[in-house]
Amino acid sequence: MKVLILGAGQVGRTAAYHLSREPANEVTIVDTNEEALRELQDRLDVRTVAGSGSYPSVLEAAGIVDTDILVALTSSDEVNIVACEIAHALYRTPTKIARIRASDYTSRDKLFLDGAIAVDVWINPEQLVTEYIERLIHNPGALQVVDFADGKARLVGLRARKGGLLVGQQLRTLKDHMPQADARIAAIYRDGRAIEPTGETQVEEGDEIFFIAARDHIQRMMSEIRRAEEPVRKVIIAGGGNIGFRLAKLLESHYQVKLIERDPKRARRASEVLESTIVLQGDAQDEELLVEENIDSTDVFLALTNSEEANVLSAMLAKRLGAHKVVALVNKPSYGELMENRSIDIVVSPPTITIGSLLAHVRRGDVVRVHSLRRGSAEALETVVHGPADRSRVIGRTVEEISLPDGATISAIVRGEQVIIAHHDTRIEEEDHVIVFLVDRRQVEAVERLFQAE
Repeated sequence: MKVLILGAGQVGRTAAYHLSREPANEVTIVDTNEEALRELQDRLDVRTVAGSGSYPSVLEAAGIVDTDILVALTSSDEVNIVACEIAHALYRTPTKIARIRASDYTSRDKLFLDGAIAVDVWINPEQLVTEYIERLIHNPGALQVVDFADGKARLVGLRARKGGLLVGQQLRTLKDHMPQADARIAAIYRDGRAIEPTGETQVEEGDEIFFIAARDHIQRMMSEIRRAEEPVRKVIIAGGGNIGFRLAKLLESHYQVKLIERDPKRARRASEVLESTIVLQGDAQDEELLVEENIDSTDVFLALTNSEEANVLSAMLAKRLGAHKVVALVNKPSYGELMENRSIDIVVSPPTITIGSLLAHVRRGDVVRVHSLRRGSAEALETVVHGPADRSRVIGRTVEEISLPDGATISAIVRGEQVIIAHHDTRIEEEDHVIVFLVDRRQVEAVERLFQAE
């Protein structure tokens, strides 16, 4: 499959990294920054073209004529939209995906209906990140929370802590603890390595555990793995940009929210629009300011500025001053690996969150949702099983009869409104939404082929 990516920024680089690792993809990247393109070509098996993605001549040089998917991820909404329009008008490119951030575009549904604008799918990274952080706050103790089947099923990653009922116990005892709620441990990581969860596997303190359950059973399951945390009441957000402002607006009706913004104009705008959020003009790296705002009684401190260095430093300072939990927005995955579970509780990577939404539209077959996990090393995907049954490798078969690649497990099935946790004798039916966890995301292509009709 030929994929053309416009933009070699953080999101574009992450997309190129993930897509170029899959053997079936032939990836080309276009950007005006020749140095960034040289760096990418040195690290990845991709082709690069220097120039503006909104120029037909540049698109032609990049191979738009026979491109299957155009992914416009530049920092300009207008360039992304124009590129999609040109790709449609001149080359009839089958699939066109654009990064569009301005709500003035995305709030007007008619623009994207019936081909009014030639964008098949639009992605707003800031909105995706905001919703992701909101789920983390609503589920204290979770490291990752992702939804499937329109929120009916939920996959949660968290670290096993002393006090959890399952810690020190074998997984088979889960049924005794939760007779009324069904859940499945999809994966366990111990000392950074994946171990296959079986009934005899004993949960140890410090294990990173991913489980899937119906949305209503999430909190009960979390209490099995770690001592239940106190509900969040007080939140401090550092940064009043797109993400910080959106998040404050979402949270202010549920929590006591304070927003710290360095820029006076931006702080004034936030104070005029937000209703109950207390907006403070200042620097979140100012120790005196944090102390004055009672950082030691803050449940969650969120460092969400445009500078990842400032986010890391302010989060570390907030933790040292007594914030119960600190979250930092960091673009570089290597920073996340260094910081998480040391001085910073949770590192949120916007490119990693965005790539999941993008992959759902790039994957073959009937994949409708993809979530990148553990900084891109693992993946969970939701695929719809279509018939006819005589051409399917999975319809009518039980889970144990399906030949999954190594490291892949069927975790749950959503059938209508019902969430079915997958067991060895669970049978797959036509139109089921099947949720698959992949410890090694390099097996994605094999999983896609398995669920495609022959």
